[in-house]
Amino acid sequence: MRDEKRVVTLNDFEQRLMVRGLTDFRNDTLRDGKPTQDVDDLILKVIDAPTKRAKRRADRAAR
Repeated sequence: MRDEKRVVTLNDFEQRLMVRGLTDFRNDTLRDGKPTQDVDDLILKVIDAPTKRAKRRADRAAR
């Protein structure tokens, strides 16, 4: 099976909301005594996701 990448675009608020939800899910999983390695990895990916800068084509056209 091929690994496919998915790209999700989030603003700052949405990213913080996602991290909070994943952290709550991780805490619930810990409380149930289940492993949390996959959730931990996903939380780190969301926190460390690079930002995408807006393209500035309007400035180039004016030159």
